[in-house]
Amino acid sequence: MFVYEKKLQYPVNIKKPNPKLAKVISSQLGGADGELAAAIRYLSQRYTMPLPELKATLTDIGNEELNHVEMIGAIMYQLTKGLSVEEIKKAGFEDYFVDHTTGVYPQSAAGVPFTTAYLQSKGDAITDLHENLAAEQKARTTYDNILRLCDDPDVKDAIRFLREREVVHYQRFGEALRLLTDKLDEKNFYAFNAEFDKQCFILNSNKK
Repeated sequence: MFVYEKKLQYPVNIKKPNPKLAKVISSQLGGADGELAAAIRYLSQRYTMPLPELKATLTDIGNEELNHVEMIGAIMYQLTKGLSVEEIKKAGFEDYFVDHTTGVYPQSAAGVPFTTAYLQSKGDAITDLHENLAAEQKARTTYDNILRLCDDPDVKDAIRFLREREVVHYQRFGEALRLLTDKLDEKNFYAFNAEFDKQCFILNSNKK
């Protein structure tokens, strides 16, 4: 299905630990608008997409989001590697540490564990693509907020790369939506099993 390379999509080389920043960045691993939710969302939605081009787009972007999960994990690991108890206390990292030590765990910055309730796979191509356009913008905003809070150039470098990819994904989903609306006719614009809507179409035709 795809080729896995044993390297990050973009290098992460953080020199200075910062557990407080790691806790903030955790939202892009396990938060509502994070990379894990995006990967599962797109790789689930692809099955019901009516056009091969759309299936390919969702497969490619979904797999790239898995790369981004790896990058966020690497950032969190490097920001918490080798911490002393004093550093943990000083950064207010105790609540995370007591449950996970310095393991990488998918949760939001507020400490809410990841849940699939964050994502949607509706089975309607128009609805799902609009969902994805919104998801990419929310992820971009989260990265903007992280950049506002971050003063480490090594972290900002990787976060800027991830932010740029959200913008690219938004553009790709916009292209997919335009392709979809160009190719689908009025009878399969929203649903893709005529049996579901046969009675509805008959009633609408009689009214004309």
